[in-house]
Formats: sequence, C-alpha cells, structure tokens
Amino acid sequence: MRGFASDNNSGVHPEILAELSRINEGHVIGYGSDEYTDKARALFREIFGDETETYFVFNGTAANVLGLSSVARSWNSIVTASSAHIEEDECGAPEKFIGCKVLTVDSPDGKLTPGMVEKHMRGFDFEHHSQPGVVSISQTTEMGTVYTPSEIRKLADYVHANGMFLHMDGARIANAAVSLGLPFRAFTTDSGVDVLSFGGTKNGMMYGEAVCFLRKGLSGEFRYIRKQGMQLASKMRFISAQYIAYFRNDLWKTCASHSNLMAGLLARKISEFSELRITQPTEANGVFVVMPRDLAEKLSRSYFFYPWNESIGEYRLMTSWDTTGEDIEMFAALLKRELKKAQRFR
Repeated sequence: MRGFASDNNSGVHPEILAELSRINEGHVIGYGSDEYTDKARALFREIFGDETETYFVFNGTAANVLGLSSVARSWNSIVTASSAHIEEDECGAPEKFIGCKVLTVDSPDGKLTPGMVEKHMRGFDFEHHSQPGVVSISQTTEMGTVYTPSEIRKLADYVHANGMFLHMDGARIANAAVSLGLPFRAFTTDSGVDVLSFGGTKNGMMYGEAVCFLRKGLSGEFRYIRKQGMQLASKMRFISAQYIAYFRNDLWKTCASHSNLMAGLLARKISEFSELRITQPTEANGVFVVMPRDLAEKLSRSYFFYPWNESIGEYRLMTSWDTTGEDIEMFAALLKRELKKAQRFR
C-alpha cells in the first residue's frame, strides 16, 4: 500500500533500473574515471552552464555538508531557515564535519529573504565573532513552497554584496522546476546560486546525489574533501549513469510533473472537508494540513504519514512519482468515512 509519508519511500523508476542493468555489463575504470560519469558530467554542463563542475556522492546529507564545506570554514556561520534539512534532519552533521555554526531564521513558508537574513549579518572582521559565510536555501523548501528566480536573485545579490556564498539544497529541485515551468538553470546559475546539491533520489532514482559548483574556481580541492568525507564511490558508474537516464527524454520532468499533479489532487480532496485546514500553498509535491490527532492516527494506519508540527496538529503528506489517482481517491473516501463516524459519536 502506497502512503504519503515521504517520496523517499517510493520505488525506483523502471527506466533507471533498466539503465543500471545496461551499464552493468563489462568492466570500467573505478572512482569516476569511466565513460558514464564523463557523460553525466557533460549533461550537467549542458543544463547548468559550461563552468559547472559536478561531483557525485551517495546521499543528500553528504551533498549538503561536503558542498558547504568547500565554501565554509570552521570560523564561518551558515544562515538557513529553521525548517531547513541541514538544521532539522542532518544530526548536526554541518557542525561536526565543518565545525561551523548554523544560524537559523524562522520563516512561516520556509523561504528566506534578505530582510530575514539581515539579523545575522554582524561581526564581520571581528575575531571574537563567527564570520557569516554562507546562506543556504532549499528548493523546494521543507514547507513545500517554491522560490521564484527573482526571489533567489535578490537573495544572491544580498549575499554576494556581503562577501558570502549562496548554497541551494535541491533535494526536490525537479518538483520546483515543474512548478515554475522553467529550466533548472533559470533559478540556479542564472539567479546567482554558487553551490547546488542536486537530488534525484526523491524523484525516481535509486540513490546518489550530485554536488554542482556553478561558478568557476569554487570546487577548489573538493576531490580531497569528498574522499575524506567517505563519499568517493569506487563503482561510480552506478550513481552517475542514473543521471543519464534521468535526463534522457526529460524523465525527471515526467516523474516530478506526476507527483506535483497528485499533490494538487490530494490538496483539492482535503480542502473539501471543513474540519481540515491546509496551511501552505501546494506548489510542489507536499501537502501540509491541520487535523485532529485522533483522525490523523486512524488515517495513518492505512496511509502512513508523519506529523510536522504536533503543537498545532499539523501533518505533512507527500506524493511520489508512483502515487496514483486511486491512492488519493481511496484516502479521501477513508477520510470521509472517519469524519462521519466522528460526527455520529459527538
């Protein structure tokens, strides 16, 4: 039974599996010196620009932490939203492996603005204070919202004017691209993003993420950082070749378009019930809804999903590339039955 807990819970798209099977034949040189990794890197240059330098790692936490470590030092601080993955879901990995401070900003929709970041813009050139070094944003955000290119450009200009770098956690970047109806480059390279964690695992891939340096000279000694970070895959082709299939015929767009469409349908079904309240605009593949706790517990027994903000009874429901309309219709029917039961016992 497919639930709404996470797009990580979905399987691997058949075209990705077929690509992995195809490139499994024969021997190639390890550690990324193979034709498939070369081709994948070339695809990233086509998509993000000729200066793009791409390195493949095993997972999103590694992409974020190692990417950040290339532009931040232990005396720097990284400014991000309080809901960001690097703050909430990476077990303090940035602090441990970079040794820097992570400073947060509360944002009701998960998005940062220059005005929000400004409170942390202090202590420059003062040796007793951590030095603001990087602003990190998520696209889409952890609240399911999407930055526009102009919002990113304003933030990038502000960050660069303060001598800092802009990092983007793109774990769900494909969903953002579909939501905006724009190519990846429009809201990354062309909008001033310096370092990008490009994810595909949540959108039909098996595993593996990419760290993309979008401006020349930023990768520095990243190959050594990746090796020390235990993220240099010996059989690199099984990460990189997935991206060949992912970009071929815009498979990424097919998968993300479907999950976004399913989230929109789920949001419309939920909005039919006055007892429930959707808290965020459904711009990608996440639906955030406030509902009674006992109702949530009953629903999640059949279609599991996670609480988001238990203090207000807010829950997060995620759709995936393989979510079906039937899944949502059945969930809506169960929701209707449970609400009717609750009304009878009042």
